[in-house]
Amino acid sequence: MRLQGQPRQPGEARFFFYDNQFDRPAVKVLPGEYFVHDGPIVILTTLGSCIATCLWDPQRRVGGMNHFMLPEGSSGAVGAGRYGSYAMELLINSLMRQGATRARLQAKVFGGGMVVEGMNRINIGEQNTRFVLDYLAAEGIPVLARDVLDIHPRKICLKPDTGEVKVKRLPAARAAELARREQQAAQHIALPAPGAGSVDLF
Repeated sequence: MRLQGQPRQPGEARFFFYDNQFDRPAVKVLPGEYFVHDGPIVILTTLGSCIATCLWDPQRRVGGMNHFMLPEGSSGAVGAGRYGSYAMELLINSLMRQGATRARLQAKVFGGGMVVEGMNRINIGEQNTRFVLDYLAAEGIPVLARDVLDIHPRKICLKPDTGEVKVKRLPAARAAELARREQQAAQHIALPAPGAGSVDLF
């Protein structure tokens, strides 16, 4: 099982640890990153207005997650994985390199919460949500579950070998902390001028 200590692709997550709750090795996906695997690990991220897309190939039993901040941007920019348009390409291409077939991919989508004060006019969470759902529809990738919009920060946990995703809606007290992190990350990129489905809460 390839985890830490091996060469990584640009934008691939690299923060590894052992998760006692899931009793598995784990990797944390930060804004602008993605991770794909077919082994018994857990892939985690924490979201405010950002989006995490989880894709899984049920035949190959390989899955992955990305974490993007804004819908569109240049693929040649530094930290281009922060943009949905490039983050989706990175995730799909990595899955296909590990044997997944595009036609078999299934999606689960999370995030897009309105957790940043004073951002109502721009509503980045809503723009991110609209982008990813339109993108997946255009690519013919079915969305099996989603937990998007609203005001909740969320913690997302994907088991890539089974496709199982768990979602934890975090208390409002975490919103300010996540908003600060997202605003700090967003300083490096320019800002651009509801959900259904079954999800497991934990």
